[in-house]
Amino acid sequence: MRSPSLLTFAFTLCLGCGGGSSTPQTAVPANPTGAWALSWSDEFSGADGSAPDPAKWAFDLGGGGWGNAELQTYTGRPQNVSIHGGNLVITAVKETYTGTDGIARNYTSGRVKTQGLFAQSSGRFEARIKIPAGQGLWPAFWMLGNDLGSNGWPACGEIDIMENVGKEPATVHATIHGPGYSGGNGISAAKTLAAGKFADDFHLYAVEWEGTQMRFYVDGALFATRTPADLPANGSLWVFDHPFFLILNLAVGGNWPGAPDGSTTFPQQMLVDYVRVYRRS
Repeated sequence: MRSPSLLTFAFTLCLGCGGGSSTPQTAVPANPTGAWALSWSDEFSGADGSAPDPAKWAFDLGGGGWGNAELQTYTGRPQNVSIHGGNLVITAVKETYTGTDGIARNYTSGRVKTQGLFAQSSGRFEARIKIPAGQGLWPAFWMLGNDLGSNGWPACGEIDIMENVGKEPATVHATIHGPGYSGGNGISAAKTLAAGKFADDFHLYAVEWEGTQMRFYVDGALFATRTPADLPANGSLWVFDHPFFLILNLAVGGNWPGAPDGSTTFPQQMLVDYVRVYRRS
């Protein structure tokens, strides 16, 4: 674990930031052949009430808006992050809580990461997740380059495999960020359900990253492909050539989702059945 720092708040400017710009995607090729070999996973099979495996996950802690004007303080308490029923459960709670910065905020939640414990360059990264629903909620499954500490954001790169904002219950977003296409200018694509909302059940969110191509999926259905050809013609760099680490979090409020309102109930939970990472065998 580590406490929040200026670096932490700097790099979290990236997450979502309005979903980025939605640009026409390059032609979607057929799913390539070849088997995948599991390289890392967590099935969250620990005892109910236990913390996530500390050999696999660390906590981001603290408040301060995380670069996005978020309203919660992230904690490592079991009330906010723990294992239950074979799932990692991240719980957003409406409560007055004073963090280590001495500032009282009105919400707590959780954010876990594999930074310093696991990172991989290229492969298939997937998680089976049941997200919450409600105005002002912002669940996400995403990745940052492990050179974050030396190169900073957005030079380290960011891959948002799944983001949802509560005001769009039937839509999730996948976005890449890098120099020249970061924050609100991230290169984004959306997947919308034909009926119902994503919070109704678990769904499988994945990216297959091979060389200079990224393919984004929901429940096995390919909905976006990104290559350097999608980058804006402004000297932008394709920075997806080094290992990335994983992040799971449930934010409350922020510039993109907006604040909770009278329709939002608490507590709210994001359930993660598993996270699996593969390489080409």
